[in-house]
Amino acid sequence: MSRVIVAMSGGVDSSVAAALLLEQGYEVIGVTMQLWSADLPYGETAEDSCCSLAAVEDARAVANELGIAYYVLNLHESFRENVVDYFVAEYLQGRTPNPCIVCNQKLKFNRLLDKVKALEGEFVATGHYVRTEYDSAAGRWLLRKGLDSTKDQSYVLYGLTQDQLGASLFPLGGYTKVEIRKLAVRYGLPVASKQESQEICFIPDQNYRRFIDEYRPGATKPGKIVDDEGNILGEHTGITNFTIGQRKGLGIAAGVPLFVKAIDPLHNEVVVGPAEAVFTKKLTASKLNWIAFNQPDREIAVEAKIRYAAQPAPAKLIPSGEEVEVVFDEPQRAVTPGQAVVFYRDDLVLGGGIIERGNE
Repeated sequence: MSRVIVAMSGGVDSSVAAALLLEQGYEVIGVTMQLWSADLPYGETAEDSCCSLAAVEDARAVANELGIAYYVLNLHESFRENVVDYFVAEYLQGRTPNPCIVCNQKLKFNRLLDKVKALEGEFVATGHYVRTEYDSAAGRWLLRKGLDSTKDQSYVLYGLTQDQLGASLFPLGGYTKVEIRKLAVRYGLPVASKQESQEICFIPDQNYRRFIDEYRPGATKPGKIVDDEGNILGEHTGITNFTIGQRKGLGIAAGVPLFVKAIDPLHNEVVVGPAEAVFTKKLTASKLNWIAFNQPDREIAVEAKIRYAAQPAPAKLIPSGEEVEVVFDEPQRAVTPGQAVVFYRDDLVLGGGIIERGNE
């Protein structure tokens, strides 16, 4: 009997993942990674977030219902160093990071795999809506989108290595969310009707500026809002208030609607322009991870997704050393440095990286 460690957040998805694996004959152990706490400096968690005390209690209740062993793993310090510090540093550089991607790479499929070894397990499992398979001809693990296109989470898992994919199970990948809800009821899970939490777990009010000001006092400073020619149109209270494509909250009056086109941390300026100024056909990405193959050595056709909620768009991928240039068939709105760009071919994840800049 294979032993699997299930990352349990106290939500419906991870709870059903544990139940399904148990039903399939695995020896299941539940683990909740306590990443953030209201007791920490600057700590604040929503009652229904994956980091809250209530989440631990819900996960423990599910483990008791299923009759499986359950542990809480304290990763406060690791989460602060790898995720929160990174999040704040990126915003202070005028970039817009996705902390969930880093959390998956550094903690859920890194530190949790260490726990698997400590508990003499074979696999780690999560409630992500993705699918994996082994390509024996290529000798590689493949990552595919989840069957439910409205819940697919492959975008945030593009950074998984071959070793991590080979040691991971994703039992929900072939189900829809509706089916998972029904399974939760059938299994009699106490979280069957629990609603999902959408916010970043350590900033439940979504007020990034407040959090950054409290976490790094004095790091944000007022500056100028300018146009492409350097004309001063107004002032801002800190570049952390802005992201590419933003229109609201600029605090300036103009004859046409203006949008954030670029953020210049060196000069502490926010550059704005008309609506068409936030569209681009090119981007450059680095910190690449390839899943379906080794790093490409020639131009290839891909579908590129520039943010979690975006639709993949046809593009050409052109390798250039440690970076790639992505040239879209059609201009894309608000290509944002710090966000991930993930490359697909139909439902297959080819790989991805971090957007360094949008090119004119």
